[in-house]
Amino acid sequence: MIDHDNAYSGLLEGDDHGRWAFGGDFDDPLAGVDASVPEGVNRTALARYCLMLADDALVSAQRLTQWCTHAPELEEEVALANIGLDLLGQARLLFARAAAADSAVVPVISQTSPVPAEDALAFFRDAPDFRNVRMCEVANGDFAHTVTRMLLFITWRTLLFDRLRESGDPVLSAVAEKGLKELTYHRDYAGRWVVVLGNGTEESRRRIENGLWALAPYIAELFATTDEERELTGAGIAADPAELSADFDRSVATILGAADLTLPAATASAPIGRIGEHTGDLAALLAEMQSVARAHPEGRW
Repeated sequence: MIDHDNAYSGLLEGDDHGRWAFGGDFDDPLAGVDASVPEGVNRTALARYCLMLADDALVSAQRLTQWCTHAPELEEEVALANIGLDLLGQARLLFARAAAADSAVVPVISQTSPVPAEDALAFFRDAPDFRNVRMCEVANGDFAHTVTRMLLFITWRTLLFDRLRESGDPVLSAVAEKGLKELTYHRDYAGRWVVVLGNGTEESRRRIENGLWALAPYIAELFATTDEERELTGAGIAADPAELSADFDRSVATILGAADLTLPAATASAPIGRIGEHTGDLAALLAEMQSVARAHPEGRW
């Protein structure tokens, strides 16, 4: 029953889900999916791999939410927020998978009132513990910079999720199957804007070109393979990002070609973000994103 005198009276009744990020009354994110780890798979490697993909999505989602009240038009603000929500949903599923594969990756915040694993991973790790690629964390520039980053990152993630649909891990396969539909829309949205701005005014084209040059140094990192990825690819669980490079180049070149744009050459790179080495932009982003959770670790909402 709703207490019309107090709209908040029922928020904490009935369960222990009333806290934090994904907070509210959600069911188990992996309900209905066989969450057992396939026999012979390195559970720690699987957990770390899921953290990589989850951190990519979480950090990207946070960057997109920073456009709220700042986007050039209300329609684009809604679109960016919805794309961020899709990525946040992917992050939640992947955090849950990481925790189920190896609970040791989850920070322990309280022994008496445990924080849900997804929230602990989102809000109670420091920048060196994050495993996202650095392209995701670079501070927002203008709108052209954002849609350019979205085109590059989402094109790569779309190719990756297409491969992961065949993963021997049923959870990764299910996440990829669902996520691929979302990512296809995200890529098309970004691609349309890149073409529009590239074919627009002299100023809009300049901004797209600036975005490409600013993000080019982070492209090669997308295709650098970690030890975990190498091991899990051999076990039929993951996909080797190095194998996505040619398809990525063709896909991005097709879109950029529609605006007579070219992608600047990328230099070779190690998986720097994957091993916890980040730009200062990530620490600033996390300070903002995690501030309330860390100030009130026992908070209930």
